[in-house]
Amino acid sequence: MEIKNIVVARYLDGRVLKGVTRDFSPNRGIFHVDQQEGGQTVEVRFKQLKALFFVRSLDGDPARQDVRGFVLGPAETQQGKKIAVRFRDGEFVCGYTLSWSPDREGFFLFPADASSNNQRIFVITAGTLEVKAGPAAEVLAQRVLTEAPTSGDAAAPPAPGQKPGSVTPLPPMSATRPSAIGRRPSGFLPRPRRTGPPSDRRTGTD
Repeated sequence: MEIKNIVVARYLDGRVLKGVTRDFSPNRGIFHVDQQEGGQTVEVRFKQLKALFFVRSLDGDPARQDVRGFVLGPAETQQGKKIAVRFRDGEFVCGYTLSWSPDREGFFLFPADASSNNQRIFVITAGTLEVKAGPAAEVLAQRVLTEAPTSGDAAAPPAPGQKPGSVTPLPPMSATRPSAIGRRPSGFLPRPRRTGPPSDRRTGTD
């Protein structure tokens, strides 16, 4: 029996490919996508991708906003334990997984928002900036959502020698606040200017 999956492939360079795949396997780094509306078949390699989204519909609902974070979800479900992923392009997703390992080329993530158009996501490890599983996933989700990054924020590149998917500290909260340049702390207010004739003013330093 042929298995047909509706997918949206998102490339590392920002391109998007929509269609159907019949030969995808998480254990094989290459598969094919038959483009929508009778387009040609495209060969896709894992190393080109950020992630492969298995969707309910290629149209989706542009007006819908997926719920971010875990929304007090259970620590584990039949789909695995909690996992939080920050991609290199700034996108952040939360869900559950049975198969994550930092040494694997990719892994399946089931979105925490069960009503999302995404049924499952095959995350390519090389396309991630930070991945946390278990209790640490909840901590990462709270930290990222507190900082409220926008979809246009670009993720910082990894440090030299850093492996894809390893931890990269986020900037401190103070770094996201408006600059305080030009403002004096209250303990360093300027002294009042002296008045009176020039002969009464002292010279030199105080």
